[in-house]
Amino acid sequence: MTAPRALLAPHARPLDLGGRTALVTGAAGGIGRACALRLAAAGAKVRAVDRDAAGLEALADRAHGLAGAVEPHVLDLTDLDAAELAAAGTDVLVNNAGIQLVRPIEEFPPDVFHTVLTVMLEAPFRLIRGALPHMYGQGWGRIVNVSSVHGLRASAYKSAYVAAKHGLEGLSKTTALEGAPHGVTSNCVNPAYVRTPLVEKQLADQAQAHGISEERVLAEVLLKDSAVKRLIEPEEVAEAVAYLCGPQASFVTGTSLVLDGGWTAH
Repeated sequence: MTAPRALLAPHARPLDLGGRTALVTGAAGGIGRACALRLAAAGAKVRAVDRDAAGLEALADRAHGLAGAVEPHVLDLTDLDAAELAAAGTDVLVNNAGIQLVRPIEEFPPDVFHTVLTVMLEAPFRLIRGALPHMYGQGWGRIVNVSSVHGLRASAYKSAYVAAKHGLEGLSKTTALEGAPHGVTSNCVNPAYVRTPLVEKQLADQAQAHGISEERVLAEVLLKDSAVKRLIEPEEVAEAVAYLCGPQASFVTGTSLVLDGGWTAH
């Protein structure tokens, strides 16, 4: 079977999300901020969701002059009903928000474990649930779940985070299978350690857990299994997210795009 002529164009088409509405969680900083700006630069109207009101306002200011726009939406994702409602009418959904605590299992607070899974697994489910009716109705949608190398591999002292990311991988694949007949793709992006406030906090937590300096944590723990010995920049992750929203990725669904500097090549 010959591919449609439109797909045989010699040059890749740029990402154009003009007229599309995107929702990005955890948008006030780090990966979420970079994703919101990247999608707004492609013309999307971005619903920037976070509980950090000041961070969202700063993001909206930074987005002035881009082809699209950023609309701050202050929301705590533990309010699951509100999260589902916030996703209604979106064309692109980026589930990015995350929290982390580094503790041995026997010392891990059960309430924190519950909160991590609520924010990082149950909230994405509710957001997807809220977004799919609109996506199905128009026959097009893009769901990108910012997972992690920890969605594919485990590390000690991160029981809640690893459990949530592994669950997100399964949710993403199930969404891909159900969404395919409706023109909706669902994928994960799996970075290793990204230069974000979340990782900076991990340095301190891991230093305490291992009884070593933060400098040694970075070199001997965080980057130990990475062939490329540096942190990933948030903008690099945002470009991977943008690729999965573009026309070149219309056949990419149910998979995980790994940005781990060679970690999982071992």
